[in-house]
Amino acid sequence: MKSLVRKSMALFICFSVAVGSGPFMAEAAQGSKHTKMSQVDVGSKGMVAAATPQASKIGADVLKDGGNAVDAAVAIQFALNTTEPMMSGIGGGGFMMVYDAKTKKTSIVDSRERAPGGAEPDMFLDEDGKPIPFAERHTHGNAVGVPGTLKGLEAALDRWGTKPMKKLISPSIKLAEKGFPIDSVLAKAISDNKEKLQRTVAGKVFVPYGRPLKEGEILRQKDLAKTFKLIRKRGSDVFYKGKIADAMSAEVQKFGGSMNKKDLKKYNITWDKPIWGEYQGYDIASMPPPSSGGIFLLQMLETLDGFDLSQYPQKSWQKYHLLAEAMHLSYADRAVYAGDPEFVKVPAKGLLDPAYIAERQKLISLDRVNPAPKAGDPWKYENGQANYDQQPKQDQKAVGETTHFTVADRWGNVVSYTTTIEQVFGSGIMVPGYGFMLNNELTDFDAVPGGANEVQPNKRPLSSMSPTIVFKDGKPAMTVGSPGGPTIITSVLQTIINKLEYGMELQAAVEEPRIYTNSVTSYRQESGVPKEILEKLNSMGHKFTSPSEEIGNVQSIEINGPEGRYKGVADSSRNGTAVGVD
Repeated sequence: MKSLVRKSMALFICFSVAVGSGPFMAEAAQGSKHTKMSQVDVGSKGMVAAATPQASKIGADVLKDGGNAVDAAVAIQFALNTTEPMMSGIGGGGFMMVYDAKTKKTSIVDSRERAPGGAEPDMFLDEDGKPIPFAERHTHGNAVGVPGTLKGLEAALDRWGTKPMKKLISPSIKLAEKGFPIDSVLAKAISDNKEKLQRTVAGKVFVPYGRPLKEGEILRQKDLAKTFKLIRKRGSDVFYKGKIADAMSAEVQKFGGSMNKKDLKKYNITWDKPIWGEYQGYDIASMPPPSSGGIFLLQMLETLDGFDLSQYPQKSWQKYHLLAEAMHLSYADRAVYAGDPEFVKVPAKGLLDPAYIAERQKLISLDRVNPAPKAGDPWKYENGQANYDQQPKQDQKAVGETTHFTVADRWGNVVSYTTTIEQVFGSGIMVPGYGFMLNNELTDFDAVPGGANEVQPNKRPLSSMSPTIVFKDGKPAMTVGSPGGPTIITSVLQTIINKLEYGMELQAAVEEPRIYTNSVTSYRQESGVPKEILEKLNSMGHKFTSPSEEIGNVQSIEINGPEGRYKGVADSSRNGTAVGVD
């Protein structure tokens, strides 16, 4: 188990008893099996797993009220904007993967942020042509992409929803107005980002009178509630074409950015199809470009599939070594070939071609570390050629954060949704009078121009978000996803391997210590990887260092497994909660 203590669970339950109502609270009073908010739950008619207990409760209430998985997902996103404002919200974007049980089709609502019309390829370079330090550029107005989350929610609801948005947003209006006890994760985020928040009106909300709000204190967000009320009354037009758009544009420009009302008015989502792969007899649907998640998740899985990982113990140097070597090769490819397919040619077919995978497998030895992993040549297996410079663009970036949640309903519809404002509290810019944070998503572009991921107007920056659904015999068997910037891909990878390759119970698969390494000079590991294993790996040439740190925050649902129709698991690295519906 990861180390985070959940003091806020008890605070939330007390708060809910004071202000809540309805079937869930009646169950709580009677002491039913769902009384205790917990990481793990089972349900016969639905399941929600999200990073805060309030969001999970709101989603479960929608399911209990006859709503479907998409209805619940919309309500959850508004709730997370309120209770996890540092991770996601209407000032950001995301990828919602939906399995429609009626049509048996899987689709993606892509609400990734776009660069404004005034964005320029060299806007993150200084006068000497060198990248502006990340700490400086991620709080600049140039870092803010045109938000897509609200458009995405509206589009999903129009296609699949059964409840009106005005009903689904209402619980979060109440939550923002009345307030809720700050949990340990939000309290730490506020404390760690005090100076960043105080640069904008966000300081008045989270750092009143210069003192960061602490765990257990009540956070009320009157301006956010006002914004939600405007959306409830007028829909997304008030955000993209009305006075909220005016306020957003003015604030971004105040901090040096170019985004204007025209950029907001022209924003459009896309409807995407998953990228598919196979592992251990399961079909895996994941996110295509502009995410790098799906391609390189599948590439790593297929690379590792040739090494029969489960012949080695779960905590063995061999397993971790093979994971690290596969990561190095895939991240080398990612640094060259990944970008927005509306602008660049991404050789997805070549990167996943069995012959190319075989080439990459030959570069992995169980006896040594590959000292110089480089991108390969997938164009040999793909029609076409690159329309960009194929040299890696070196740039030091901080690992971002975000949130992932997942829902399943009584009809068999399933949602796997990763949603973000990029860094913790995004750019740190809050829109005055409206109470929501703006993303810093454009820092996901390469600061150095020329490559597949260079800045261009209306282009979507490269993402790592990897909402995923695993299928068995054509039916959903598991959902999985995680936050964590580039570490997302490896968190999803290891959860799938733990479950499908090692046959672990779902919570154990989520909690098993993870590693992350994208090069021979950058390594991270969670606590629980044995010291002697790390010493063996380092003796081979790896560079795992102490202290350990948490990687990702996986939310997952197992469908029709040994414990019933739905089993939900929320990763213990935050105060996540799974709520089943019966």
